Amino acid sequence: MDFCAVDVETANPDLASICQLAVVTFKDGRAIDEWATYIDPDDYFDPCNVSIHGIDEETVDGAPTFQEVSEQLRAVLGARVAVCHTHFDRVAINRASHGWKVPAPQCTWLDSACVARRAWPEFASQGYGLKSICESLSYEFRHHDALEDAKACGHILISAGKKCGLELDGWMKRVRQPIDPTESEPIRREGNPEGPLYGEILVFTGALELPRRAAADIAAQLGCRVDSGVTKNTTLLVVGDQDVTKLAGHKKSAKHRKAEQIIEKGGAIRILRETDFKELASQV
Repeated sequence: MDFCAVDVETANPDLASICQLAVVTFKDGRAIDEWATYIDPDDYFDPCNVSIHGIDEETVDGAPTFQEVSEQLRAVLGARVAVCHTHFDRVAINRASHGWKVPAPQCTWLDSACVARRAWPEFASQGYGLKSICESLSYEFRHHDALEDAKACGHILISAGKKCGLELDGWMKRVRQPIDPTESEPIRREGNPEGPLYGEILVFTGALELPRRAAADIAAQLGCRVDSGVTKNTTLLVVGDQDVTKLAGHKKSAKHRKAEQIIEKGGAIRILRETDFKELASQV
């Protein structure tokens, strides 16, 4: 695995107020280089932030500004994969770049928290902070020091790769998939024969508020047969609310467009918002 692990600390709640920056370069799964520097944020230090990382005005006295290190940062990261734990560090660097009017790094970002949530079931929905994951891996480090945190971030990615048998390219794809890989499988249900909507053939599309499987269970209990794709036999299409209100034309999902084409040819498909589907479910 070849990548860079990145971490920052900030002086106050403004994410652009970077006061420490570290990058650790990994090659073949081993740390081969490290760079860490204090940063003068040209901003105030909030006592709450100082209590977390111990960095204050005196610590950064004489340190370079983000503008002064930005070129070196871009050179170190290059077009590599940059790994950080949660999106905090990526956003902070982009905010600081914007604030100092310098180009942001052109690297590809990977969130090690997203990796951990897919690698270890116990971290799927909670407890996936850097410290708790490293404790479970018996990896000791000094939390809230940018260099130490960057090394820990890299260790998590490498450990997750060994556990799941995935290389960097594999993780880049895996983090774009559901935490539970079965969520990406086609969802089908047979309708409850006693349900009030028995005989309806329902398909879901778009971004739903309900988990897709939970929505399918509700529909099946109502009597609907749930299919994964729209056909001429489909009678109900339930569309996520934001897809109805924000998307138009060819930005609609393929299922949505296909349903409209069938309707134009005389097909009997009723299109519902998710809100209306939930209201329907509560009334029957």
